[in-house]
Amino acid sequence: MSETVLATRGLRKNFGSLVVAGDINIELPRGARHALIGPNGAGKTTLINMLTGMLQPDAGQIMLEGADVTGLKPAARVHRGLVRTFQINTLFPRLCAIEAVTLAICEREGHARNWWRRLPVYRDAVDEAYAILASLQLGADCTRVTRELAYGQQRLLEISLALAAKPRVLLLDEPAAGVPRSESSALFQAIAGLPADITVFFIEHDMDIVFKFASRIIVLVGGRVLVEGAPSEIAADQRVREVYLGHGKHG
Repeated sequence: MSETVLATRGLRKNFGSLVVAGDINIELPRGARHALIGPNGAGKTTLINMLTGMLQPDAGQIMLEGADVTGLKPAARVHRGLVRTFQINTLFPRLCAIEAVTLAICEREGHARNWWRRLPVYRDAVDEAYAILASLQLGADCTRVTRELAYGQQRLLEISLALAAKPRVLLLDEPAAGVPRSESSALFQAIAGLPADITVFFIEHDMDIVFKFASRIIVLVGGRVLVEGAPSEIAADQRVREVYLGHGKHG
């Protein structure tokens, strides 16, 4: 059996009388490529916010590599390897790609305040930044200013910044949001090529992408897990077809 890297136990969250997370139990094995889907208002982003510490649950536990991290601040979770990206780009528009990722690496190492003044000292950080960008097909554009990158490339740069934190678990909140369909396939090809020991858990509304790239899918409805299974099982589940997918078929 694969080692569980991230798990929740009885995770609950209410906003007044509204249940946004009800006794959620999930387990993500090391190296997993799992998708989280559900209709609008299902509680997907709320769950990600609880996993990352941006929102505290009312009950339950979050376990990272066997340790209870429920009470930890977001930064402490990042240091332990639980890293996320956001729906809205939070990039450095005036820096080029390699500068931005080098800065993120220096931040990880505690050198962010003066890295640009003594760049030769941080040659290893620059080399690591280039290797990350090259792994996500951004090597040829590493000296381009962020705002000049195509939108799909900007999303890849976001993922590069997350990888600079050396994640064990990478949470992606709608990585293809706003990305032209012509670019989204390349985006997910790059995500699929991430190191096999990184667990990837992503929210995505494009079902073609979900069924193509996820090895397992968790369906959230009304703040509760409706069903979890392989793509073929989810596509065949009548409850999922009724509440989310409609009656179209996905292979």
